[in-house]
Amino acid sequence: MSKSHDHFLPHDWHLWSQSKPVVIKPLTGGQTNQTFLIQSGTEQLVLRINSQVSKALDLNRGAETHALINANHAGLCAPLVYADPTHRYQVTRFISGHPWKKNAAGSLEQLARLLSSIHRLPSIDTYLDVPHKINSYWASIDKQASFYSCLEQIQQKIPSQITSAKQLGDDPTLCHNDLSAGNLIIGRTGQLYAIDWEYAAMGDRFYDLAVIVEEHNLDRLQQQSLLEYYLGHSLDEDHWQRLYLWRTVYKYLCLLWYAVQWSTGPSKSKLFAEKIDSYSQDLLRSASFKH
Repeated sequence: MSKSHDHFLPHDWHLWSQSKPVVIKPLTGGQTNQTFLIQSGTEQLVLRINSQVSKALDLNRGAETHALINANHAGLCAPLVYADPTHRYQVTRFISGHPWKKNAAGSLEQLARLLSSIHRLPSIDTYLDVPHKINSYWASIDKQASFYSCLEQIQQKIPSQITSAKQLGDDPTLCHNDLSAGNLIIGRTGQLYAIDWEYAAMGDRFYDLAVIVEEHNLDRLQQQSLLEYYLGHSLDEDHWQRLYLWRTVYKYLCLLWYAVQWSTGPSKSKLFAEKIDSYSQDLLRSASFKH
C-alpha cells in the first residue's frame, strides 16, 4: 500500500471511520474530481475529493447528496457513507465488479430497467436548468481562446433546440444525467449500479437517454432497443425527434464543459483542446446547424 497519497485523507475522517483509513491507490477514469480507493477497517471505500472548479461547472453537491440518499434506499448506487456538509469531499462504499458493456447479452434491457428505477425515485428540489447551466459555463470560458468564436456560432442555434425539446417533453423526473461507461458498474451478484451522481437533477428523462446514446455510441438499432425496453412499447417519430434534440443539447453542454476545463485548468490541456474540436465539428456537421 502506498502512502504517497495519504495527505488527501480528510482531517475529520473520525466522523465516518472508527480507525484511521489508509489510502490504497488513486482511481482513474474521472475528469472532474480526485478519487481514491481507501481501506477503513475491513471495508474498502471510495474517497472523492471534489473539484476546485465545481462552481464553474455548476455542480450542486447538496442535490447530489439528496439524490444519493434516495438512490441508496432503492439499492441503485454505491452506498453513501459520508457527505461533507461543506462539500469538500464524499465517501461511498466500493462496489467490486466490472463496467457495463452495451454488447453483452441482455445489457440494454438491464440498463433500461435501471433507468426506469432511477426515474421513479422521489423528487428533489433541484432542476436541470439548461439555459442557466449554459450561462454558467460561458462565464468561465476564456474569451481569448481560439475556439471562442466557434462556440459563439454554435450557441446561436441552441436556444431553439432546447425549446423544441421541451415542447416534446412530459413531467420532470429525477435523472442521473451522467450515465457514462465509468458510472455503470455490474456488481458481483450481477446487479447494475449507477455511481457518481454529481449531475443529478429533476429533468426530462429523454436527456438521460440522450446521454447514454452519446456516451456509449449506440447505433440506431441499439437506440431503438433501449428506448423500447424503457418505454415498453414501439417508437413514433416524436420519440426519435425528442431523443435527437436532447442529444444535440447534450453534445453542446459537453463542448462547453471541456471549454471550461481548458479555461480554468492549471495548464491548457491538449486532451481538452482535442475534445473541444471534436464536439465543435460534430455539432457543425449536424443537420440542426445547416439551415
